[in-house]
Amino acid sequence: MSKRTKRVDHWQDPDAPEPTSRKPSASVLVRDGAGRVLMLQRPDNGLWTIPTGGLKKGETITECGIRECQEETGIVIEVTGLVGVFTTPDHVIEYIKGGRVDEVRQPVNVCLHARPIGGELTTTDEASAVRWVDPDELGEYEIHPALRRRIDHGLSGEAPHVD
Repeated sequence: MSKRTKRVDHWQDPDAPEPTSRKPSASVLVRDGAGRVLMLQRPDNGLWTIPTGGLKKGETITECGIRECQEETGIVIEVTGLVGVFTTPDHVIEYIKGGRVDEVRQPVNVCLHARPIGGELTTTDEASAVRWVDPDELGEYEIHPALRRRIDHGLSGEAPHVD
């Protein structure tokens, strides 16, 4: 999506537009040795999230998660497991370009556990702020409910989630 595209996330919204597409994506719940979670702030809506992005042709979901994390935060990771597969129709993303709805997407997200193995925290076009956050402090951050659901499940230590 273009940097001039506005993103509106809907959650359990009966007035949300109907999806026009589904796109696979990967997100990564990266925890450092102290148990802190790697978080970034999206410049398009100001919300905090874990590294997330769309799967490109020719790559695996693991490669997607590793690429997105490094592109968005500067941190190089190793995937260590599966948080879950999140496909709920409760989450719909509306992309508005030039004042018109360009796409309405229902995400198909595979969330992975990961640990840092290199790199340095850095801001990017996709992250206006990047930081390690103690799980007990996550409530202080504005996080979309769909992303908070992934994070909470990943921190719970339960078996992988599947919608």
